[in-house]
Amino acid sequence: MEGARSWDRAKAPDGDVAAQIRSDVEKLPNHNVEVQDPNPPFQEDRNPLQTAHHSPAEAEAVVAHLKKSLELMVVEIFSRAGSAARKADPYFVDEPLQMRWVEAYFPFTSPSWELEVYYNSDWLEVLGCGVVKQDLYINAGVPDQLGWAFGLGLDRIAMLLFQIPDIRLFWSQDKRFLRQFEGVSDDLDALRRFKPFSKHPGCPKDVSFWLGSTTSAAGGGGSAPGPQDFHENDVMEIVRSAAGDAVEDVRLVDAFTHPKTGRRSMCYRIMYRSLERTLTHAESNELHHRVCRSLVKKLGVEIR
Repeated sequence: MEGARSWDRAKAPDGDVAAQIRSDVEKLPNHNVEVQDPNPPFQEDRNPLQTAHHSPAEAEAVVAHLKKSLELMVVEIFSRAGSAARKADPYFVDEPLQMRWVEAYFPFTSPSWELEVYYNSDWLEVLGCGVVKQDLYINAGVPDQLGWAFGLGLDRIAMLLFQIPDIRLFWSQDKRFLRQFEGVSDDLDALRRFKPFSKHPGCPKDVSFWLGSTTSAAGGGGSAPGPQDFHENDVMEIVRSAAGDAVEDVRLVDAFTHPKTGRRSMCYRIMYRSLERTLTHAESNELHHRVCRSLVKKLGVEIR
């Protein structure tokens, strides 16, 4: 899910868009959730304020509106999830919600942040956001506008909070799944946790690999990624791209750094499972070989 909020200097009262944004901030409701590091420091060299386009007052106002708006959205999502959990289990005790802001980098916003939530004894990234780069407004023919934007992986958050085990269920037509959420759009109080139903057996397989020690030239005139280029999301995308809907889950199960060479080793467990039938060993093995080849080709890793 993505969203944005913009203001127009040409339409602001007395041309003071900062005052208009501050007024909009004051109209937002308050929440009582603890926010750690509400204003973390950021690196000016890679995540700068856009001083050529925004005054300090404008930048401060936009950031204040961004953070309060997104904090309220996350509070609403997790509050609804807590309510659904208590309906499923009257003895459910939810841990107090905590949030924190962390500096991040995104190509279309600056400065940028991620909002994390403390959940199940760990910090969970829930969204990325930032002040929209002014060049985007200029290129779109609306140079007087300014604002913020965000991106949220709503499906994965829903999986976590409502205990939905398989992302493919969101676009399936399985009535056993769809019936559980009928009418929720019209009545949010009807939201319940997912009740699992029987499925075909899964086939878990592990893949372990060393990250490349350096960025080096690869065939075809390109460059193989080095460890500094590695991101866990890349693994998820490559696995799903190689094996398609047969992949139910991908998760990191082990990681360590060799004490002598300094090389990093990662081990991921991939659950292969068809929604339609039981996969044969030959089919799951072929899918896994395909995934391993894609990881080597696209990430430059060394399979262990």
